[in-house]
Amino acid sequence: MDLAPFKHVLLLPRVRPLALLMFFARMPPAATGVILTLHVAVTLDEGYGAAGLVGAAGTVGMGLGAPLMGKLIDSRGLRSMLAVSVTASASFWLAAPLMNYWTLLVCSFAVGLLGVPMMSIGRQIITALVPETRRRVALSVDSISVELSFMGGPALGVFVATKFSTNAALVAIGLTTLAAGALLYWANPPMVHEDEVVDGPQPKIFEWFRGRIVGVFVVCIGATVCLSGMEVAAIASLEHAGKESWLGIVFFAMCAASIIGGLVYGGVKRTPSVLVLLLLMALLEIPVGLGDGNVLLLCVLLVPMNLMCAPLIAASGEHISRLAPATARGLALGLQGSAFTIGSAIGSPLAGVAIDHGGARLGFAVVGVAGLLVAGVAWLLARQRQRVNPLPVG
Repeated sequence: MDLAPFKHVLLLPRVRPLALLMFFARMPPAATGVILTLHVAVTLDEGYGAAGLVGAAGTVGMGLGAPLMGKLIDSRGLRSMLAVSVTASASFWLAAPLMNYWTLLVCSFAVGLLGVPMMSIGRQIITALVPETRRRVALSVDSISVELSFMGGPALGVFVATKFSTNAALVAIGLTTLAAGALLYWANPPMVHEDEVVDGPQPKIFEWFRGRIVGVFVVCIGATVCLSGMEVAAIASLEHAGKESWLGIVFFAMCAASIIGGLVYGGVKRTPSVLVLLLLMALLEIPVGLGDGNVLLLCVLLVPMNLMCAPLIAASGEHISRLAPATARGLALGLQGSAFTIGSAIGSPLAGVAIDHGGARLGFAVVGVAGLLVAGVAWLLARQRQRVNPLPVG
């Protein structure tokens, strides 16, 4: 593994300050799930089922809204999208403490639909700042940044919610979202690399959304089926053993493993395909249930599959940025966000049903097998077009 490519990418103009900005900008979205859950279940005293419904409404909104916001970037530019999205997001979070449950439920869907797609924006910015030959390393840096945001965001959110109140945490999310959006608006980073041709009308989606790129989107769905199911099963494993207080350690181990995987992926010369990464992730998830109830063993068994997380996100982003036209990249990366959302919507309830019937061990196994099935679908898509348009191989 050679870390020199990371240094070369970080020394490119504007990469470091914008990467740092996106790290902080992604922390509020990373904290929203846990803060909304605590607010609805504890402060509003509506229970965890009602909290899950609010989270699901926001998730559905994000799945529908990310491509719309991406298309707005393609057609009108980043600043136009931020003007709409940041205004809607900040207004929701600042007003959320005043809302009753049903208002919060409806507005959660709306803010998902119009919210700032920080994850896909970060990927689009990094692809615009670096030449195509260095995108693998740059997107590895971006994936590592995402993991760090998910390590820090929820922890800070829970601290504010427990030390002060969930109302204070909601307002903090609104203020930080507004600040991050204002800084992005001021920075106004490029969304297309200077060497790419962007003249002419925008291509129709059916002109590029087929074959290889569809296979990559399917892999993205499979990845989040595995990852979201893994999180639910890990929570259930420790909760049933009465060791909920160790959840932070387990999630830290997951994120740390993903960061290491991202460093390795960005530093090696030959990389596996997105399909192979998904197959490895799914296969390595099946035996994780052997650590059910044992914190140390669970952490050890979770490390191998999470080593594939950041590489898979980076690899899929690299292929999508290359296969989609530059003038439709915002839409394409927004659709990638939707694919991740679809996978989460499948993986979490699938693991939950399996856990209810056979415990956490069955939860890990079932979502692992589901990931293998999704990988099979992606392989069939690749095989169908193998002669003229094979699935990317890394």
